[in-house]
Amino acid sequence: MANPNRPLSPFMLGQAYRFQITSLMSILHRISGVVLSVGAFVLAWWLMAMAAGGDAAARAHACLSSVFGKLALFVFSLALVYHLLNGIRHLFWDAGFGFEIPELYRSGYAVAILTVVLTAAIWIFALGVL
Repeated sequence: MANPNRPLSPFMLGQAYRFQITSLMSILHRISGVVLSVGAFVLAWWLMAMAAGGDAAARAHACLSSVFGKLALFVFSLALVYHLLNGIRHLFWDAGFGFEIPELYRSGYAVAILTVVLTAAIWIFALGVL
């Protein structure tokens, strides 16, 4: 007979399971996938506006060059870089590498640090700071 006091789901972080970097990376990977899905629709809207030209292109440009638009583009680029790097991490796992606990933590921190560095580099280059 089933034990009624056991945890029902591994998604009960904090109640039954200790929060770890692997948990955070998994949650962020899912969130970044959702952000990229929404961003794909925004990209399609922008492409259609540019193809239409005139007022549609001007509205799209005004929207994406506003503070909110730039913030959305930053979040999209952050999600894109994170999802790419974490996907590469998963490819290494699929090949059978990196399953030891120290390696899991090391690769998780590497993905987090590289995400920040590469996203900053992309924006520095895009804004023409260098």
